[in-house]
Amino acid sequence: MTVFLKGTDDAPAKTYHLALLDLDGVVYRGADPVEHAAEGIDRAQTLGMRMAYTTNNASRFPHVVADQLRGFGLTLDDGQVITSAVVAARMLRRHLQEGARVLVIGSDHLRDQIRLNGMVPVNKAADKPEAVIQAWYPELSWQDLAQAAFAIENGARYFTTNKDQTLPREGGMAPGNGAMLQPVILATGKQPEDSAGKPESAMYDEARQLLTDSQEKSLDIGRCLPVGDRLDTDIEAANRGGYDSMLVLTGVARTPAILTAPAKLRPTYLAEDLRGLTAPQPQPSKEADQTWHCGGQTAKVDDDGHVTLRALEGGGDPLSDLDAVRACACALWEYQDRGGDMDALDLPAFVVGA
Repeated sequence: MTVFLKGTDDAPAKTYHLALLDLDGVVYRGADPVEHAAEGIDRAQTLGMRMAYTTNNASRFPHVVADQLRGFGLTLDDGQVITSAVVAARMLRRHLQEGARVLVIGSDHLRDQIRLNGMVPVNKAADKPEAVIQAWYPELSWQDLAQAAFAIENGARYFTTNKDQTLPREGGMAPGNGAMLQPVILATGKQPEDSAGKPESAMYDEARQLLTDSQEKSLDIGRCLPVGDRLDTDIEAANRGGYDSMLVLTGVARTPAILTAPAKLRPTYLAEDLRGLTAPQPQPSKEADQTWHCGGQTAKVDDDGHVTLRALEGGGDPLSDLDAVRACACALWEYQDRGGDMDALDLPAFVVGA
């Protein structure tokens, strides 16, 4: 059965207790804040929503990230920042015994987390590590990749903090950790056996546990809302873990990918930016003639894959209206799930999240 976008009569900030916010492309791009992010977070907090800042970037200490966010005018504690280094060290401890030597290809933050979880970080293959953990960090070098390959060839188990192929920066998209894994994979023929970051749901699961007050039980999944800009990490992780999710159009995801997303990559809600946390989400609905409605917009996909958009009375240009994207997404997801030929589609040229 096709799962469609949901709606809320009230702001999600009133419906969900904890927002699990991605950082890169959602709250900031490199050193720069994302437009309206701080505004949306502040408003959501005044409505009672708590914030967790989750990131696949394992290169920076949580207090450094928190200081950057405070520089945007946000109020938060260091402990609200959950990095893939935090999650990766906890993951490794489940795979390895106390005192295990781990070759760390990553930052001092990752090394510290390895120590805090009862393992010993080492620097080279000659130290005979039992495992390799690889993360992106700005100083990553050929020597690092060579040491990882040597250790894996000598029997070390291979793990990674995350598999993001790209990383949003001030100047655009840069190679992410997933791209940096490829030289080691090609040299050794070995894939990482586990990953701490999204699209695994561990990031959200660990954040729920770490941010639960000592007086309360672990927050229920149904009260938590992951928010991200990537279908293949943020949204897939939410779906794997059984969470609702919100996709914002301030980072990687573009409307063609949303409209053609397979079931595992489909979000629960769409918003232009984090102000969507404080606005009711319109509920798309379907009429008997297979036309989908959302707000003042309609969308219909015929059996030949032709997409028709139409604004109702008072509606604006469908190509620049997020409600039209919502209606069109539901129509196309239904078309895809009943076996429609997605390659033959002529997708609308939306300028929202283009």
